[in-house]
Amino acid sequence: MRKKTANKRRRGTDRIYSDVLVNRFINCIMYDGLKQKAERVVYDAFDIIKEKLNAEPVEIFKKAIHNVEPSLEVRSRRVGGSNYQVPTEVRPERRKALAIKWILTYARGKAGKSMAEKLAGELMSAANNEGSAVKKKEDVHRMAEANKAFAHFRW
Repeated sequence: MRKKTANKRRRGTDRIYSDVLVNRFINCIMYDGLKQKAERVVYDAFDIIKEKLNAEPVEIFKKAIHNVEPSLEVRSRRVGGSNYQVPTEVRPERRKALAIKWILTYARGKAGKSMAEKLAGELMSAANNEGSAVKKKEDVHRMAEANKAFAHFRW
């Protein structure tokens, strides 16, 4: 190996729940460095979840993230002049990143209402193993399953 691998940086925690994953989620919501707005959106969504489900919102949030995390995905690999969709396992860090990205994408894509309400709705449906983000995960798994024949191109 030519170069040294980069050290993993320690991630900070959020102000209210002291959770690393919640802080990461807030950072992903954030636009133009407006962290307080992003925090407000997430904490309002958590308040809505707490009000509707009478449950700990961070537990619902973690369950939602876990339900959306993909274990397999397809990657393009060029072999002998043609591209193959090769199913590969997803690293744990990327699993979380994809889950967060999909939840935010589908929450932002919903019509009407405030972002906090849309986010709360998406998180609650993901925690119940339903909703758009979970469907996306299932589509990715189905694609990987369909291309199992090309698994031998993985190296």
